[in-house]
Amino acid sequence: MNKDLILERLKKSKFRSSFTLKEKDISYINKKGIKEIESHAYLFIKQRLAPKVILNDGKQTPMKGHPVFIAQHATATCCRSCLYKWHRIDMNKELTKNEINYIIDIIMTWIKRHM
Repeated sequence: MNKDLILERLKKSKFRSSFTLKEKDISYINKKGIKEIESHAYLFIKQRLAPKVILNDGKQTPMKGHPVFIAQHATATCCRSCLYKWHRIDMNKELTKNEINYIIDIIMTWIKRHM
């Protein structure tokens, strides 16, 4: 999947393009450092998206509270149905290492572009 092409498509979505990093999010990123934010993203993805079965799919990613959550909604990496619709990552299977790395890359690219 072409990350830049997907990000361009997401910009055209009224819902996806409505997400922005607030001043407090940017301050948090600057305080923690981009590497720690990336490690948070990895942890969230491993816990909330990577398992084969997700009992609360569609509701596992809060709409606020961490810059990664904002980025997940902006990049349609918030739940398995959005991952399928926007990124064509199959549902009902455990995510592969390559899929997880792709998701982290798109989240972190979005965060860096919106800082």
